[in-house]
Amino acid sequence: MTGPLVPFREVVLKVHSRCDLACDHCYVYEHADQSWRTRPKTISDDVIFRTAQRLAEHAKTHALPSVSVILHGGEPLLAGPARLRRVCEELTSAFEGIAELDLRIHTNGLQLSPRYLDLFDEFGVKVGISLDGDRAANDRHRRYADGRSSHPLVLKAVELLQQERYRHLNLGLLCTVDIENDPRAVLDALTELDPPLIDFLLPHATWDEPPPRPDGSSTAYADWLLAVFDRWQEQGRPVPVRLFSSVLSTLSGGPSLTESLGLAPTDLVVVETDGQLEQVDSLKSAYEGAAATGFDVFTHTFDEVAAHPGVRARQLGLAGVSETCRRCPVVRSCGGGLYTHRYRSTGPSGAFDNPSVYCADLEALVRGIEARSAAALVAPAVAEPVELVAAQQDLTRTLLARLNADIGRRGDERWEAAWELTATIEASEEGARALDEVLAHPYTRSWLLRALELVHERPGAVQVAHRMPVYLAAAAVRGGLDLPVRVTFSGGRIYLPGLGELRIADAGERGTALVRATEDGFLVRQERSGAAELRVVRPEAAGPGWRPLRRFATPGSTPGLVLDDLDPYRACFSAPAADALDDRAVAGLEARAGEAWTWIEEKAPGRTGEMAGRLTTLTPLTRLAPAEPAVGRHGYGALGISPDGSAEELAFALLRGFRRAELRALRDVTDLYAADGSWEHRMPWQEEPVPFSRLLADTYERMALGAFEPSYLEGVPQALDTLEGAAELTISGKRLLDRMRKEI
Repeated sequence: MTGPLVPFREVVLKVHSRCDLACDHCYVYEHADQSWRTRPKTISDDVIFRTAQRLAEHAKTHALPSVSVILHGGEPLLAGPARLRRVCEELTSAFEGIAELDLRIHTNGLQLSPRYLDLFDEFGVKVGISLDGDRAANDRHRRYADGRSSHPLVLKAVELLQQERYRHLNLGLLCTVDIENDPRAVLDALTELDPPLIDFLLPHATWDEPPPRPDGSSTAYADWLLAVFDRWQEQGRPVPVRLFSSVLSTLSGGPSLTESLGLAPTDLVVVETDGQLEQVDSLKSAYEGAAATGFDVFTHTFDEVAAHPGVRARQLGLAGVSETCRRCPVVRSCGGGLYTHRYRSTGPSGAFDNPSVYCADLEALVRGIEARSAAALVAPAVAEPVELVAAQQDLTRTLLARLNADIGRRGDERWEAAWELTATIEASEEGARALDEVLAHPYTRSWLLRALELVHERPGAVQVAHRMPVYLAAAAVRGGLDLPVRVTFSGGRIYLPGLGELRIADAGERGTALVRATEDGFLVRQERSGAAELRVVRPEAAGPGWRPLRRFATPGSTPGLVLDDLDPYRACFSAPAADALDDRAVAGLEARAGEAWTWIEEKAPGRTGEMAGRLTTLTPLTRLAPAEPAVGRHGYGALGISPDGSAEELAFALLRGFRRAELRALRDVTDLYAADGSWEHRMPWQEEPVPFSRLLADTYERMALGAFEPSYLEGVPQALDTLEGAAELTISGKRLLDRMRKEI
């Protein structure tokens, strides 16, 4: 099996192998594997010590920041406080200076008392309790051997854990689904206890021993869980429910939050009371010895277990599920279901090379949650294209706030002064609007990203962050604020983002200057003896030493396109930025841009309306084909173009570039697809299979170019069908696909 070894970050440590309940759905005692009968009741000192040493060694080898150890059974509290203290002490000692230790215990709660909880408080042991709902629901399975109810004692344990002094230890409640119980009553009973988390588990079953379906419905478990989901929504989602949170996360492109769903590789191992190292415990439901590895803590390392074929089979992601699952659009959310639930002892496939016995339920559950949540989960930038500009602005401001946090911790006086000035500018309506305009300039993002990189790579390298005042000066000028801003300059020039460049001194000079807005422009005075005051009248008009950015009018739309061939952070494309254009080159490019804009509108009516205000900035690049645009590492709205070529070639570059920039901008602010799979798809116009991202980008681009050349539309309907059936697509991605279908 290929792929890197996945270290264990979660360990289930069996501290006691017997239980004080006789739950008839328990996988340890009631299912196929009966190995518990031959194991020691209580974990020994030797097993505790060797487990702690092996696990700490594993964490150190793989530089793991933290490891979770879950004390389990049987019923772990039957081990007694003294034995549990020994476990906590050995593990804490072994992990000191190596990794953070996250200790947890999962219990039925019957033995829970202040004596235990005081011990757990001492070592930070978090407590999870099994409870299947109200008394009727819980007593359906969780009873004593003589049939007595366990419900009153479990409630007592939950109430004890909810006391103020123990509340920080509360992990939440674990509920095993029984479709004969009232789903709404079960949820109500659980939420009334105000737990920090609820987790629902499907009862362990296989194709050999399928789950009960009293009404014969293939989606009975999905229907039950969706009824719970609906009630949870009605209640306003008062408590996180891990199963639902996991599905919502994967539908939005995020990770799975539970082993029972999703394609994340397993990182869990079990240590039995005798020191045997086993795979995930639920495998005991499949057949005798299904969880066994043949390894133990005395003679084997955790790395050896991680390399075991059975463990590796659950670390292969998409390649580890059946062929049926690999073709299913919901596989990212369900992950083929829990590995145990795929078991079938007979048939053409391997024992676990099958869909889950809950396959129909899982698909119905994912689709049901999606249908109920799609409107809330779709990113506004996808649902309403006009929101994309706002989302991009929010992203830029987030980056600026992050830079402030990173530098602010160092107490840099120059940065603190600039940040105070930022607040002053934003205090007025004109200043806030002007600062928004400056931050919206695409290459402001280029500067922010570079500044963040340098601050993280070399904590002392904050010089690039001291460029902040030029952005504030540009905002003050735009807003007409009578506010002096001190800026630094080098090369004898000051560049004001989005406005232009002022030559203030000889080419080799550097220094500081004050910039102040006036009614008709701005003043600049170099801070040195004898320096002359430079006055710029009307920032949009050229003057002595002042070169403004040029704006090209676009026929039939405003505000036109800015030609930025001056910004020092425009060098963020795959091709080098060209030098500043002379007046003749600017005039030629302006004429071609106007013709190109008209040509686009003639070929694709309405398309220029989409582009106006969203495609804002053109930057000439060298070594770029005339019809080929470049989309760089910057904010939304800028394209790199060739300064040469015909108007038709420029039109082609503008339209193609706009589509590329728009898709990239969407990906900046939302997940259109998940990038954690190894899927590949065939494009109708190319033989070699490609990743989903490439298929989406090519299809999105071709749909626009079809207005210029109909051959680009060949194969697009088939590509849309492939995209629609892809597992990578998120809810936001599906909304984008709806837009694409309407467009074509």
